[in-house]
Amino acid sequence: MTATISPAAGGKSPERAIGSLSQRQLIWRSFARHRLAMASFYLLAVMYTLALGCEFFAPYSPQWKNLDFAYCPPQPLRFNLDHGLHVRNMRRSIDPITLKKNYVEDPADVIPFSFFAKGEPYELMGLFSGDRHFLGIDRASTRDPAAVPPFFILGADRYGRDILSRIIYGTRISLSVGIVAIAVNFILGISIGGVSGYVGGRADNLIQRTIEIINAFPQLPLWLALGASMPPEWSPLRTYFAITIVLSLLSWTGLARVVRGKLLSLREEDFAVAARLLGASHGRIIFRHLLPGFTSHIIVVLTLTVPAMILGETSLSFLGLGLRPPIVSWGVMLQDCMQMEVVANYPWLLFPLSFIVITVLCFNFVGDGMRDAADPYASR
Repeated sequence: MTATISPAAGGKSPERAIGSLSQRQLIWRSFARHRLAMASFYLLAVMYTLALGCEFFAPYSPQWKNLDFAYCPPQPLRFNLDHGLHVRNMRRSIDPITLKKNYVEDPADVIPFSFFAKGEPYELMGLFSGDRHFLGIDRASTRDPAAVPPFFILGADRYGRDILSRIIYGTRISLSVGIVAIAVNFILGISIGGVSGYVGGRADNLIQRTIEIINAFPQLPLWLALGASMPPEWSPLRTYFAITIVLSLLSWTGLARVVRGKLLSLREEDFAVAARLLGASHGRIIFRHLLPGFTSHIIVVLTLTVPAMILGETSLSFLGLGLRPPIVSWGVMLQDCMQMEVVANYPWLLFPLSFIVITVLCFNFVGDGMRDAADPYASR
């Protein structure tokens, strides 16, 4: 007769093991079970890695151009045992009737690739100098190392600039605008919502009426009006920070209401009353005792706000009211797609749009996963 060992005798039961985890461990455990959110999280990590090291990952600088290859179509990467990773060189011809450039791949003229290849010199984030790029032409394997032809994996624009390189450089601007705007949202939402929820009374009434007035304005037209008010002679850096402020002015109200609602429900709890009776300052009560109780909800709200910031910057830049050349962002790149004829003839100019869609979806999926993980004790 075999004896059965109960979970209590042989070890911790699953319920007891889960109960012994901290809140952070429970949140991460719940988030890790959301496969789509985890995949989106890793994809966003890759994008931010590209943004940090865009000089290294981009084959060319954003302003590099070759007018001989204007509107060159994408050259897809190929692989075989003879040449390894390579692309085929493009042969150019001009139509005598329409004067339009035509490009035809030459199967006999192969441009071999190698990792960590030498290319244009650069300064990584203005700190480190180098000339190695993540992917570049293997000059030693070309027919004439002194005259290496250019390559355009995602095609070229009207000035013969590499779209892939400009997308990678634009990643730094477009993603950082969202992060900087979220930082401003965090400061405004926490401070104003904290005063509204903790102090209450007339201050709460005044702040809530102000939030309702701000939310009554249509967001996009007001963004356009604020963007149009920026002088065109401003420097790129000044314009960049002005855009982040414009995007933040109308986006902090959602976080402020979340903070207010949570503080209204927590300020009369026993631990908060005990802290007041012990003489704790209002700032200590808010930031040490009340805010940690709903930090996960704040993170969720901020995560779901980032896509709106990215789309706002893209919209303003696309309409010429946000970032302007020589700054490279996804919205600035889409200015070339304003004419339907250009899009119909050169559809690869829409590649930045696909990066915008993927990024927004990833942030939404991560936000959904974090929202589900914010209550780790809920039954799934």
